[in-house]
Parts: sequence; C-alpha cells; structure tokens
Amino acid sequence: MTVQDLPMINAGLNGLCAVILLFARREIKRGNTLRHRQLMIAAFTVSIIFLASYLTYHALAGVVLFGGQGIVRPFYFVLLTTHTILAVAVPVLATITLVRGLRARYNSHRKIARWTYPIWLYVSATGVLIYVMLYQIYPHSV
Repeated sequence: MTVQDLPMINAGLNGLCAVILLFARREIKRGNTLRHRQLMIAAFTVSIIFLASYLTYHALAGVVLFGGQGIVRPFYFVLLTTHTILAVAVPVLATITLVRGLRARYNSHRKIARWTYPIWLYVSATGVLIYVMLYQIYPHSV
C-alpha cells in the first residue's frame, strides 16, 4: 500500500460509515437499542480511522487539484464547500451524541442526534462523491 491508495481507502471508509449509519437508524426505529448502539460505535470507529487516514494522506500528498471544467466545476466546489464546512462539525457532534447515548441521557441524545445524523450521513455520502469526481472522473492533469 502507498500514499496514493489512501484516497480510495478513505472513500471506502466514508461509504462504509454511511451504510452503517443507515442500518443504525433502521435499528433504533425498530426499537433495537442494543444493535443501534453497536452500529453507532462502529460508525464512530470507522470515522476515526477515516480521519486518521485522511489527515495522513493530506500531510504527505498536499493539495489535490480538481480537473473538471464547465458546469461541473461550480457544482463540485459547492459540493466540496458544504461537505467541508459540515465535516468540521461531525467529530464534535458525533462525540457529544455518542457520549449522551452511552450515558443513557436519551432525551438530550435524541435532541442532538436529530442534527448529527443527517449531517454525518451527508458528509459520509458526499465524501464518496467527491472522491469519484476528484480522482476518477475529473483528475487534474499536470
């Protein structure tokens, strides 16, 4: 494995996190709190691994330029901007939400989870889309 493999690994971790979040929501809607808890701990763990890998990649590889032109360019940058702004909030929101759930503070857990869940899911899903656009469809050529 090389540094160049990390973007694909990161996209896989983002996708995995999104899927886990969807299953976790389904389980809490079914009333299966134990399974929900297990899945949320898994999503949090995957996100921590992602963050470590992402920071490692960008520390070693630096900035990656977007190669798309035309109408796709503003779309990509709007997507990237919303993704980045919300991604900054995810570690804080996810930690608070997880801690409240683990401490059985369910009322306050539910209140913040209503915000955390859609933001976290959006960031995870758009992370995959950004990877595909940046590295697969519109790579920057030198």
